[in-house]
Amino acid sequence: MTVTIPGFAYHRVPVADGVALHTAIGGQGSPVVLLHGFPQTHLMWRQVAADLAAEHTVICPDLRGYGASDKPAETPDGLAYAKRTMGADIAALAGALGHRRFALAGHDRGALVAFRTALDHPDRVTHLASLDVLPTLDMWEVMHGVSATVGFHLYLMAQPPGLPERMIAASADEFFGNFLDLWSRDAAAIPADVRAAYLAACRAAVPSIVADYRASAGIDVEHDSADRAAGRRLAMPVTVLQQDWGAALGFDAAALWRAWAPDLVHRTVDCGHFMAEEAPALVADELRALLAR
Repeated sequence: MTVTIPGFAYHRVPVADGVALHTAIGGQGSPVVLLHGFPQTHLMWRQVAADLAAEHTVICPDLRGYGASDKPAETPDGLAYAKRTMGADIAALAGALGHRRFALAGHDRGALVAFRTALDHPDRVTHLASLDVLPTLDMWEVMHGVSATVGFHLYLMAQPPGLPERMIAASADEFFGNFLDLWSRDAAAIPADVRAAYLAACRAAVPSIVADYRASAGIDVEHDSADRAAGRRLAMPVTVLQQDWGAALGFDAAALWRAWAPDLVHRTVDCGHFMAEEAPALVADELRALLAR
């Protein structure tokens, strides 16, 4: 049985040549777009989305390459899965649904897409929330020595095409399930039917998921580096929710974010990585506070 967000309507929305995003939409009011992380789909937002739909039009797509959205082939230049391209998808999605301006929140991979969307389309994004991630350039700069073992998958999927895809596909459920187990403090937060939906979606998307990560070790770094050199910053109010892993790895996450976001609220959250599922009421409250700024 297909798992859905109760009360939300589902649409396939064309956003680029040959790419449509599988999207759940619910509620009425000012638009809020929620972008999922790895190894998940839009379903990670199911509780937060239902909560916010009391006051907002809530839009939850599967990112390109994930879930039931289209999965174009990777290109040698990395642009097919560059966060700039994926961010353009989100701007096009909102526009296709009639929203010139919208608030945007992302978790993990979705937060990287949200960050790039906000940098590239500052006239479109009114508010930005990032859950438990650093901007790509900063992430690579703080990863070093044995502390980098926590991000082994980043290095695996950064390798040239071929080997990573074959290795992951050979044990896809174990690979993706490892992160669902390792990064969660509350196993009950991801019920069996949702977990099965995540694993099935990942199993069917190994090449595009690897392409997304490979882009973050190449073209995404180029884009972030150019923006940092040009002094580009996020123009809208920004809220960042993170675990306290910055302290564990020896860096100041708030300071790294503040370099990109002058209007920043940074909060440390006492839960696992999958905070929208482990602490949905807290996340919804923080998003409401952001939207009130």
